[in-house]
Amino acid sequence: MSRIGRQPVPVPPGTEVRVNGNLVSVKGPKGQLQREFHRDMKIVLEDGRLIVERPSNSKLHCSLHGLTRTLLHNMIVGVTAGFQKNLELVGVGYRASKQGNKLLLSVGYSQPVEIEPQPGLEIEVPSPVKITVKGIDKEKVGACAATIRAVREPEPYKGKGVRYGGEKIRHKAGKAGGKGKK
Repeated sequence: MSRIGRQPVPVPPGTEVRVNGNLVSVKGPKGQLQREFHRDMKIVLEDGRLIVERPSNSKLHCSLHGLTRTLLHNMIVGVTAGFQKNLELVGVGYRASKQGNKLLLSVGYSQPVEIEPQPGLEIEVPSPVKITVKGIDKEKVGACAATIRAVREPEPYKGKGVRYGGEKIRHKAGKAGGKGKK
């Protein structure tokens, strides 16, 4: 049995969970999420805990078991605490700013790059070289952070670019510098 899939998901007080077949909706202090799961997975709400059961030990059902439990857990954490991703800008003249709801990135292109977040996401710029993406849907927060990072990925020679908070960039050595030339 899946070690992750067999763990029950605790439902904290103040969080309302509705299970209707394979459709689960979770409502909490930060908002509401709804998701439809695979029809073979059985989701049961009992004693303030969500339990995921699988019909057989086939490879598909084993993989869906852990996935379903993790997605349910992420929904509950999202509506109670929320998720956030931090990004850093590294490079001379690289900076970020907000204009209304849009994020403006000046990262070495001729024009600033505008990024508008999806509904339900919030982008904060605490300093010109730090960006924070917040939301209740873990998938959307990660996708938005990846979109921002893809504007100028960190390059391996100087490390310039947009990187996740705490991300380590492996640096490469540059050219040898003219050895062996006459």
